[in-house]
Amino acid sequence: MRYATLRIDGVTRAARLSRREFIVLDAPDVGTYLARGRVARELDSIPFSLVEFAPLITRPAHIFCVGLNYVDHIAEMGREEPEYPTLFGKFPSALLGPRDDLVLPECSSQVDWEAELAVIVGQPLRNADVAEARRAIGGFSIANDVSMRDWQRRTLQWLQGKTFEHTTPLGPLLVTPDELDGAHALTVSCAVDGNVVQQGNTANLLFSPAELLAYLSRIVTLQPGDVVLTGTPGGVGAADPEQQGLVPGQRLTTTIEGIGSCENLCVAPEKPALPRRLAVNGRRSQT
Repeated sequence: MRYATLRIDGVTRAARLSRREFIVLDAPDVGTYLARGRVARELDSIPFSLVEFAPLITRPAHIFCVGLNYVDHIAEMGREEPEYPTLFGKFPSALLGPRDDLVLPECSSQVDWEAELAVIVGQPLRNADVAEARRAIGGFSIANDVSMRDWQRRTLQWLQGKTFEHTTPLGPLLVTPDELDGAHALTVSCAVDGNVVQQGNTANLLFSPAELLAYLSRIVTLQPGDVVLTGTPGGVGAADPEQQGLVPGQRLTTTIEGIGSCENLCVAPEKPALPRRLAVNGRRSQT
């Protein structure tokens, strides 16, 4: 099965893909639909060509990210393979839709790409073993952990370079594990203006999705709709000293075999409007 979260008349709704149309469901997003045990009324249908995608999960309780989880990426960064998953987090405000503009922060000159397989938790999970964690996977999706490297490197903690608002595309679809053979060997790629800069395969993950969920469930109770970004393959811009960061006008395309693509146009922040001048007591004042 394949699901999405759509923007419809100013609100978001979960939807199920049926051939070339989406069946709109009475749930505000896919995370809520999972939390309800995949039970929701069908409201309407929309042709695939007319949909507007929201972030797949709009307000997850947790967003966990994993660094250094592909063998080739570990090698290109000159690191040793970690004994345990390298974890950091994001806040829900970092998410944007899979077709939304990606607004590049003015304060960063080193905006980097990181194509990633996203795992969506399908049921509550606590102190699980790997088999239990595998059964708790609600599905897989696509994300790009767009990173402000100059901010990330300011300290040993990565959070400040990883959770800028509206910089992490998520979607367009959740695909259930049965359709992807558990995502064991999917091609993951990233392109900038059509030029492929990253290409890897989930077969080279150091820690599998089920292993990650089992590990995380020892720390917190994972909830339906929680998002886990599983790491990025080799080819990040930070590994090439001659590589320029993302700039306005470029198109970032993140693709995973069997799921689809996020396509996000990089844009500059909007400049604030010039202050209006109003007449006060016969004088013009600035507001």
